[in-house]
Amino acid sequence: MKGRGCWETGSLRSFCNAGCLNKFHKDDSGDEEPASQSDKSELHGPLKTLSSKLEDLSTCNELIAKHGAALQRSLSELENLRLPADSGEKIKAVNERATLFRITSNAMINACRDFLDLAESHSRKWQRLLQHEREQRIRLEETIEQLAKQHNSLERACRGAPGLATGTASSASATKAGSVQSAKGEASDEDEETEYFDAMEDAPAFITVTADPKHHRRSGSNLSGASEGHPEDWNLEDSVFESSNQSSYNESTGKDLLPRKRRRTRIPDKPNYSLNLWSIMKNCIGKELSKIPMPVNFNEPLSMLQRLTEDLEYHELLDKAVKCESSTEQMCFVAAFSVSSYSTTVHRTAKPFNPLLGETFELDRLEELGFRSLCEQVSHHPPAAAHHVYSRRGWTLWQEITIASKFRGKYLSIMPLGAIHLEFHSSGNHYVWRKVTSTVHNIIVGKLWIDQSGEIEIVNHKSKDKCQLKFTPYSYFSRDVPRKVTGVVSDADGKAHYVMSGTWDEKMECSKILHSSHGSTSTEGKQKTVYQTLSPKVLWRKYPLPDNAENMYFFSELALTLNEPEERVAPTDSRLRPDQRLMESGRWDEANVEKQRLEEKQRAVRRRREAEAVEAMEEGKDYEGYLPLWFERKVDAVTGELICVYKGGYWEAKDKQDWSVCPDIF
Repeated sequence: MKGRGCWETGSLRSFCNAGCLNKFHKDDSGDEEPASQSDKSELHGPLKTLSSKLEDLSTCNELIAKHGAALQRSLSELENLRLPADSGEKIKAVNERATLFRITSNAMINACRDFLDLAESHSRKWQRLLQHEREQRIRLEETIEQLAKQHNSLERACRGAPGLATGTASSASATKAGSVQSAKGEASDEDEETEYFDAMEDAPAFITVTADPKHHRRSGSNLSGASEGHPEDWNLEDSVFESSNQSSYNESTGKDLLPRKRRRTRIPDKPNYSLNLWSIMKNCIGKELSKIPMPVNFNEPLSMLQRLTEDLEYHELLDKAVKCESSTEQMCFVAAFSVSSYSTTVHRTAKPFNPLLGETFELDRLEELGFRSLCEQVSHHPPAAAHHVYSRRGWTLWQEITIASKFRGKYLSIMPLGAIHLEFHSSGNHYVWRKVTSTVHNIIVGKLWIDQSGEIEIVNHKSKDKCQLKFTPYSYFSRDVPRKVTGVVSDADGKAHYVMSGTWDEKMECSKILHSSHGSTSTEGKQKTVYQTLSPKVLWRKYPLPDNAENMYFFSELALTLNEPEERVAPTDSRLRPDQRLMESGRWDEANVEKQRLEEKQRAVRRRREAEAVEAMEEGKDYEGYLPLWFERKVDAVTGELICVYKGGYWEAKDKQDWSVCPDIF
C-alpha cells in the first residue's frame, strides 16, 4: 500500500531539511557562492514553512494509507458476509470509490514532490533575481533622492537669479560630465526591453583543451608554419610590446626612425557639473542621437574623427602581421587588432563631438611610427566619416563608417555601419570586417556602463581565410568572465588553425590547434568541437591608463595627444574647433554658446545648398550636391559597396601649405 505513494517519509524529511536548504545557495556546478545574512534569513523562513507543510502532508498521507487499508479490509469482510444482493453491489461500489480516493491522494503527494524538485532546481536563479531586483530598487531610490536634491537646488537657483533662468537654460541642462558613450554589428530597430542576456543558454560552439607541455616543446618549431625550425619568427610573447618611449624602426629601410616627439601627458581636469539628465532625455526617446541638440556637458573633448583615429593605438600589431609568412598567422594579429580598438571604450561613457560637414582630422606619425592617418566627415545626415591610413611598414587601412544610434529609454545603442579594409603591400592579403554594436546601459537610473556584443567575421579575400569572433554580451547569470571574446581562425577549406580568446578590455591570446574532434551534443542539439591546442600566447595587452585618468575623461596616452594644438594642419582640423577647445579648457558655458553658433552656421549652409538645388531643378539643370574634399565615392571591387576612398592631395597641400580649397566651417 505504501510504496511510492507513502513518499518514503524518512528520506523526504532529510531531503527537505538538509538538501533543499543546503543547495539553495549553490549553482549548477555545485560551487557554493556566498549569500548575505539577510538573504539567508529571508529564504530560510519560507523554506522552513515549506518543510513543515510537507511533513504535515506526509503524516496525512500515512493516515490516509493506514485508514484506507483498514477501510478496504472492512469492506472485503462485508463482501464475504451473506447479505442481500442489493447490499453486495453497494459495498462493491464503495470499495471502488475508496480505491480511487487512495490513488488520487497518492497522485497529489507525487505532484507535491515534483513541485519541490522543481523549486529546488530553480532556487539559485530565484535568489539571483531577488538580489538583482533589490539592487535595482536601491539604485532607483538613490537616483530619485538625487533627482529630488537636484530639483530642489535648481528651484533655489532660479529663485535666487530669476533673470538668468532663460539665458542659462541650455548650459544648465546637461548631466554629470561624461555621461553617454559609444560602441553590435548591423542596425536593428527591435525595441528590446531585456537588459540582461542569458549567455548560459548560448553555450560556446567549441571547447579548448591545452596539450601536454612535452608535446608543446616537440611542436614548437611549427609555430610559424612555413618557417619551420624558427619559432622566433612568430614572436607572440608579452615582451614584444615595446615601450612607448623607445625609438621606432623603419622596416622598409632598416634604419631607426626619429625619436618620438615629446607630447602632452595631461589635460585640464574635468569640471564637476551636475545637472538633471532626465530633463533633457525624456523628449528624445526613439530619436536618432545625432539629431538631438546636446550641450557639451554630455561630451568628451574629442570629435568622432579623433575617436575613429584611436583605433590605431595598437598599430604595432599590424607591423608584426607584415612579418608573418603564413596567412593564418597574419589573421591572428589582424583579429587581435580588430578587438583592441574597443579597449578604450570600457570607461569612456561620454559622447564625442559630432563632426561638422567637411571637418577633418590628421594624425601624422610618419617619421615617428611609420604611418599617417586622415579622416574627413563626408556626410552629416546620416553622419559618416571616411578614414585612410598609410604605413611605411607595409600596410594600408581604409574605411567609411556611418554611425546609427538609438536612445531607447533604459539604454543607448550605437551601431557602426560600414566595412573596414586592410591590405598588406607585399603579400596582397586584403582583409575586410565590420564593427559590433556598443550599448550604453543605465542611461536614466544607476551607474552608466558599456557593453560590446555581436560577431565579427574577418575575411582575407585573397586566401579566403576566415576568423569568426564572438563578443559575448553581459549576462547577470553567466559564470563567464565579463567582456569575453572568443574565435577560431580557419583556412579556405574550413580547417581550424588557431583559437582566439580573451576580453575586449584587457588582452587577446592565440592558441595553435594540434587536433580537433567532435564532442558531445548540447541541450540545444548543437555538436561542440573540441580543439587540442598548444599553450596560449599573448598577442595584445591593453596599455595602463595614465595617472589621474579618471579626472581626464579616462583618456589613454594616445587620446591625451589627439587634441593637442599642432601647426600646419588644415583649417578644417578638429584641433581648431572652438567649442571643443573651450570645453577641454573647462570653459563649458562658453563652449555651449560656441557650439550653438557652429551648428546654426552649418544649418544656414545646408539651407543655402537646398535652395541652390531647388533653383537648379526649376531651371532643368543637374545639381551635384555636396562633394567631399579629399575623398571620392567609388564602388569597392571586393564588397561591391559604394564607399568613400582617399583620392589624394591632402599631404601635398600640407607640404605647400595651400589650403585654399578648404571651406570655412569654424
